[in-house]
Amino acid sequence: MGCQSQGQDAELVKPLGEQSSSDATEKRQATVPAIYQDYLNRDVRDDIFYFVLPDRFNNGNPANDNGAAPGYAKGISHGGLDVTTERGFHGGDIKGIEQKLDYLQQLGVTAIWMTPILRNKAVQKDGVAHHGYWIVDFTEIDPHFGTNDELKQLIAAAHTKGIKVFFDIITNHTADVIKFAECHNADGSFKVGNTHCEYKSLEQVAAGDKYTPFVPEREQGLKVPQWLNDPQYYHNQGDSTFRGESSLNGDFNGLDDLDTSHPQVLAGMTEIYKNLITEFKPDGFRIDTVRHVDLEFWQSFSPAIVAHAKSIGIPQFHVFGEVYDSDPKALSLYTTQGKLPSVLDFGFQRVAADIFYRGKSPVHAKALFAQDGLYQDHDSGADLLMTFLGNHDMGRSGYFINQHDAQQSDADKLKRSILSHAYMFLSRGIPVIYYGDEQGFTGDGNDIYAREDMFASQVASYNDNALLGTDKSTADDNFDTEHPIFNAIAQLSELRKRNIVMRRGEYQPRFYQQDNPMFAFARVYGDTEWLMVFNSGRQAGKISLDKADYQLISAPDGVDINVEGQIISVQLPRLSYAILEKR
Repeated sequence: MGCQSQGQDAELVKPLGEQSSSDATEKRQATVPAIYQDYLNRDVRDDIFYFVLPDRFNNGNPANDNGAAPGYAKGISHGGLDVTTERGFHGGDIKGIEQKLDYLQQLGVTAIWMTPILRNKAVQKDGVAHHGYWIVDFTEIDPHFGTNDELKQLIAAAHTKGIKVFFDIITNHTADVIKFAECHNADGSFKVGNTHCEYKSLEQVAAGDKYTPFVPEREQGLKVPQWLNDPQYYHNQGDSTFRGESSLNGDFNGLDDLDTSHPQVLAGMTEIYKNLITEFKPDGFRIDTVRHVDLEFWQSFSPAIVAHAKSIGIPQFHVFGEVYDSDPKALSLYTTQGKLPSVLDFGFQRVAADIFYRGKSPVHAKALFAQDGLYQDHDSGADLLMTFLGNHDMGRSGYFINQHDAQQSDADKLKRSILSHAYMFLSRGIPVIYYGDEQGFTGDGNDIYAREDMFASQVASYNDNALLGTDKSTADDNFDTEHPIFNAIAQLSELRKRNIVMRRGEYQPRFYQQDNPMFAFARVYGDTEWLMVFNSGRQAGKISLDKADYQLISAPDGVDINVEGQIISVQLPRLSYAILEKR
């Protein structure tokens, strides 16, 4: 028998992502809990994140596109503007994000996470710092992105709308300034025959086989605070191979690798980020390259940062780290022993891509969630993990969809994107939308090939991509609030905000079979139970569960629910999902 919800969410019974534009706008204006205006006291589990590279989002002030004035000192942060290449600065900035706060609010976003915005060395041998990860000054905003005052204005404006702002921070390294006499010339260029500086192990260093660090004359004394200019606070062991001890001690792609076991580095980095919290009042930090830093560093740094934020009136300050590993055993090490409240859930990303893009069995999800207990301790748990489908390093969800089967229909690609976003919103954890995914961006791969412009782009390799769900390309301005993926995410955001079971409900497996693309899980909060049923397959499918009295919250056309004795069966069309509530 078919059934429809008669409860508080009856208006959401249409399949998510298929409502008319006027319907979607009306739903986004619906009343949501008061916590969504109270950014200061809102638990992070109630948030919906939007991860954005300011340089590629919106250009609010073209006058700052080339950064600082030419010449050295602050001129190290000048240049790099090239709107025609993937590597160049493209002009997006803090003011541009402020101008699009209404757009983000319509999408349902409650927290913005920006890539690093502190002052960078603008140009290095392998590109330019459009991403913000090559910091030379930890006290000042990079002039390509704006000023300290403009950042404060953005945060104030976001807070007025109930939106939090998170900084992306780095403790592992600074910009590439330190060179080694054994493989560099006096001007910092490589000696003939060198393309990198081979890693020297601790054993080699102890035996006297070590590098002689120096800073080229024109770059001496440029880092802020001043202690960062002293080579003694760096490992100086050459380039990391990303294996063994070099993962901790080697230069990350040539960047100056801080010795985070040194007491001065721990004290100095803690002071740097306490000062940033005091000056700008952000709502939390995402921490870069966590696994390349000594575990003991995090055991001190994270609690100190959170305690400082609370001491100055930010009670819900949240910290999450980037541990680029999909194994829950590796990830959970940092939330338990490492004392980080949360990490980005690379395990979730892998499983979601496997199920919805690569056609693998949903039992992989069951196996992943069965390990959630690994994260549990006094200040962390699986419900604090940050879930995502793609990012600026690994690539976009749209790219993974194309990578698996570029010949599938445009309609199926769109369905897979909406389906996987629904999975992220309905699962445990805190959803993170990667900017542009709501506009159907696909990219051509990882890194710079997944960092398209939201404003009209002039990069040929971006503009030749077919976007999901639209005839537009990245050569157009892409802030379309009627895009089907935007619409689907906005409705999922609304549903999540209005129903605490989606934000705090305990995950419980209900149906998983090795060779069945259909699966089901529940979210249970108190007396409320929601059943999420997914069909990741290419054909309509049906599953049977122990009988329970359910009402539909949302389902596509073609859903069928039948009861026979003590068994309830749910039939779903291909590439679709349904939400049911236990009466």
